Amino acid sequence: MSADLTRLTATELVAAYSNGAADPLAVFDACIAAIRARDGGIRAFIELDVEGARAAAAASAARFRDGCPCGPLDGVPVAVKANIAVRGLAWSAGVGFWRNRIAAEDAPAVARLRAAGAVILGTLNMHEGALGATTDNPHFGRCYNPAVPGCTPGGSSGGSGAAVAAGFVPVALGTDTMGSVRIPAAYCGVMGLKPTTGLVSNTGVVPLAWSLDHIGPVARSVGDLALVTQVLAGFDPADPVAEPAPAGWTAMPRGRGLAGMRLGLPREIDAVSTEPAVREAFAHALDRLRDLGATIRPVAIPGWSPGRARRDGLLISEAEAAELHPELMGPDGTTTPEGVSESFAAALRYGRDASAARLAGAYRRTAEIGVAARAALAGLDAFILPTAPQTAFAHDAPVPAGQADFTALANFAKLPAVSVPVEPMKSANFANDMTFTNFVNSANRANPPIGLQFIGPRFGEAAVLRMAAAWTSAFSQPA
Repeated sequence: MSADLTRLTATELVAAYSNGAADPLAVFDACIAAIRARDGGIRAFIELDVEGARAAAAASAARFRDGCPCGPLDGVPVAVKANIAVRGLAWSAGVGFWRNRIAAEDAPAVARLRAAGAVILGTLNMHEGALGATTDNPHFGRCYNPAVPGCTPGGSSGGSGAAVAAGFVPVALGTDTMGSVRIPAAYCGVMGLKPTTGLVSNTGVVPLAWSLDHIGPVARSVGDLALVTQVLAGFDPADPVAEPAPAGWTAMPRGRGLAGMRLGLPREIDAVSTEPAVREAFAHALDRLRDLGATIRPVAIPGWSPGRARRDGLLISEAEAAELHPELMGPDGTTTPEGVSESFAAALRYGRDASAARLAGAYRRTAEIGVAARAALAGLDAFILPTAPQTAFAHDAPVPAGQADFTALANFAKLPAVSVPVEPMKSANFANDMTFTNFVNSANRANPPIGLQFIGPRFGEAAVLRMAAAWTSAFSQPA
């Protein structure tokens, strides 16, 4: 089994630990070996905590030997996006200006992972300040997509998507302001969940936009998304957007299959410039969903123009980031300090200098879209959309403007949303560098991963994950 340790899901690892088929320390060693062998060409990680993680893995192994694991993630390797505080590691948010700032304590989300037994390996690369979706980071290096050679993993949680896709960890944490967990999941051929607003504490996150940010998991299985979300959830009075989950809430999917599921197809997505391959894959997915028993009907979300809404969300993000991080614009507000790119500083100044009327309009329109989306969802189990209008593109290619056109809706509406691959990522044995090289060299840029997105009702994580699980299980069924 040792050759396959880095490809096991979190759920599979815990089962293997419990029956003695695997050991947390051996899994830690396999993950570190894989990172050291291959991350030089991917740059998913910014910092590793090798000694701390080894001690945590050894403690986990001892607990399993004694028959007393401490939680549902005991011994599971996890990596964390660099804008989420991990005690003793740099809390940089991908900004060079903050590269020497050390987190004094874990963010509540990380503390919950540790309490459940997770082994925190380190922090992950990301788009500078979380303001962008390529993870072409000028301070910590350009992050590459393991599934599509030479291409972006998406962002801003690009390191999270890349680390999971590469087999470095089974689970990673990212943050999602307008799609920054789901876009990397789609580009890298893995899975990502943005929870309901307020379900998971944002305390300990370097905010981009406090009103839109969410912590969410990236994983290779729906079961792992559910398991990690169950661990992360909890009301935090220190978080200004926190809301307690209703009694009986769970992230664990209830029921099986898609039969009888009512899915709404927003008409407004037709106006978005979308790659032909994505349109074709989405059309085939809709046919497959119908074959699996789902009912799909067109719906309207009044006032939602995806491009305009995405621009409003970007302005809100720039303005909120400028208010929170004035030091990144220089002591006089005009001279960019060392460790901050000119483009990032300029974006913050743009938000700082926006008129009150423009900002008020952006807040009003996005709030109205949220109300309209929640109303349109009444009588439905979920909206169904592509995750992104395009697939992963070359780092040196022009960056498409509309990367978040399909994902930002869930942030404005405060709804849970999950991205799963339209088709399963090509399996591969990543046990050694040569195998990995053969895998990425065999990838076809003409057929990169494409994401399918389910957006469900507030606190409906179990519902969207049920649909995601049914979809992924259908891969093994004849079409």
